[in-house]
Amino acid sequence: MADAKKHTVANIKTILADRGLDGSGKEIWAKRLSEITEDEAKWALSRKPGYYVLDRLLILISPAAENYIEQMAQIAHQLTLQRFGKTVRLYAPLYVSNYCVNDCVYCGFNKSHKFPRIRLTIEQALAEADIIAKEGFRDLLLVSSEDKKFITVDYLIELASKLRPKFSSLSVEIYQMSADKYAKLFAAGIEGVTLYQETYNRETYRKYHPVGPKADYDYRLIAADSMGQGGMREIGIGALLGLDDWRLETLALAEHAHYLMKQYWKSRVSFSFPRLRPAKDVDRAQFNLLFDKNLVQMLLALRLCFADAGMTISTREPAHLRDQLVKLGITRMSAGSKTNPGGYSTHADSVGQFDIDDSRSPAQIAAMLKSQGLEPVWKDWDAAFTET
Repeated sequence: MADAKKHTVANIKTILADRGLDGSGKEIWAKRLSEITEDEAKWALSRKPGYYVLDRLLILISPAAENYIEQMAQIAHQLTLQRFGKTVRLYAPLYVSNYCVNDCVYCGFNKSHKFPRIRLTIEQALAEADIIAKEGFRDLLLVSSEDKKFITVDYLIELASKLRPKFSSLSVEIYQMSADKYAKLFAAGIEGVTLYQETYNRETYRKYHPVGPKADYDYRLIAADSMGQGGMREIGIGALLGLDDWRLETLALAEHAHYLMKQYWKSRVSFSFPRLRPAKDVDRAQFNLLFDKNLVQMLLALRLCFADAGMTISTREPAHLRDQLVKLGITRMSAGSKTNPGGYSTHADSVGQFDIDDSRSPAQIAAMLKSQGLEPVWKDWDAAFTET
């Protein structure tokens, strides 16, 4: 396993370094973006949608392409309908711990922040899950800070075994694991993992991750490789939007996805678009916050280059924006979310990872989707399909 780890570090690390997408070529890429013309934007839009070429994506996220967002939206909408139909998967996050050993500057769970920490026992997590299931959800995302002493592999396996009768799809968004541990989770019924590089710029990464296991940029970079090697059915990646230049993050994210799709073709790679939100003791003034139109352009450009990639939007975003995004390429969205352990029941006032923006109920989200001619999907997979 050590040799495999060394190989994958060199692989994705080299891809980004050779292209200057680890921050080393920031000025060069900024110059190229500023020089793109509207004629080039028209050319990029005239090409057949759904295939990835780095230079084409560069044009689609350029300032020159901002004048063609409406045209991009129309193409993205049609492409998404062709590949995914009118369905949008609904899921809910279940936070099981806000103890953490990392000092991430942007996170409410930062280990330096002072507040009462909460860990859910298996029984408490199941009680939360029961509430979520009663809302109609069958797609559940288990979320935790880096709390390896309590949220162990055995904890997750036991929890998954008790959740599987009620949920058709289980996934996790937790601390980074090795391939063999991901394989154990997959065998237990956990089918997907979401984990963000946060930022692909090395210097920016170092700035916002000063202390803790997560401070290792290169190790973080191979997380998705470990998921693929562990047999995960779905690999979710993203950049935390607001840490660095969103355009350069998009290019690096696309290169990462393209690499993963070639390496782990049995897994589905999906994009998430987490944008920085207010959180406990976090000063947002220090970040590079982006406008709604930037987020829309990023999402559209990636859809036009990755026809079959899943695209997830969370309750970080405001209701009015989510209502627009569902027709532009989004295939999965959360609803009625709580970002604090016990938030659905006994610990409603516990500290969350960040503040949500769209507080509508799951039923309201489903009604919104139906009003737009879309079909909310509560159950997207059944374990019986894989039984022999």
